[in-house]
Amino acid sequence: MQAKLSFSTDRKQGLYDITREVERVVSESKVKEGIVNVFVQGSTGAIMVQENWDESVQNDVISLLSKLVPSGVWEHDQHDGNGDAHLKAGIVGPQETIPIIDGKLGLGRWQNIFLCEFDGPRTDRKVVVTIVKN
Repeated sequence: MQAKLSFSTDRKQGLYDITREVERVVSESKVKEGIVNVFVQGSTGAIMVQENWDESVQNDVISLLSKLVPSGVWEHDQHDGNGDAHLKAGIVGPQETIPIIDGKLGLGRWQNIFLCEFDGPRTDRKVVVTIVKN
């Protein structure tokens, strides 16, 4: 089973919790055991499993990546000014795979799934959710 989800982002950079939307797709699939792959389409977005207890970890992720990969200093910036967004997305990666256990996401207590935006805001960021049954 496969579903395509669409998200809007309201900041240049940010992490957006998409766990509930992925849970809905898993629930509708009726798959009890398997895996779910969450993949963002686009080379300036990423998918990350991270803590969602409060926003501090999410803010720290953005702060860290901004320190590691500053904006405005990359060769690609000559084309469209978003060289840092491409590099940040490449570091984090476009996908995560999560087990499905008893029909639910096999995430740990503090883990959630985040869409990482590095070149926003966007009105139509596509995420493909693919479920494979065991």
